[in-house]
Amino acid sequence: MSANTTDATAALLADRLEVADLLARLANLLDERRYDDAGSVYHADAVVRGPRGDLRGLDALTALLKESHVEGVHTQHVHGDVLVRVDGDRAEATANQLVYFHHEGEPPHRTSGLRVAATAVRTREGWRFSEMRITLAWTHDA
Repeated sequence: MSANTTDATAALLADRLEVADLLARLANLLDERRYDDAGSVYHADAVVRGPRGDLRGLDALTALLKESHVEGVHTQHVHGDVLVRVDGDRAEATANQLVYFHHEGEPPHRTSGLRVAATAVRTREGWRFSEMRITLAWTHDA
């Protein structure tokens, strides 16, 4: 294997890890209620399509996250089956997501299963989601 091939493979793997990390960073941001930090994972012009409708831009996304927050209810977002395909400065990522809704120290009173499909773009600040499609698969109330 040539040095160029090795370097290209290492760069591709690094990009894939960085895009996968975006999903983990998004989960942490949501669970920690750091909604004003949405720009650390989303592009300024991001489009998010989900069960609550379509949003365009960080301001709209941040506003929805803040208004959706229910006092006293915590979340735990868990991603699995993460797949990332990188093509230059764009990447496609998909994942299954479980969201647990709970009160401090209590078991979940609601659980949801979602399918996430996103496009990420490389920016000066690093990879950011430019588009995300969130599809609700199921919800269970305890």
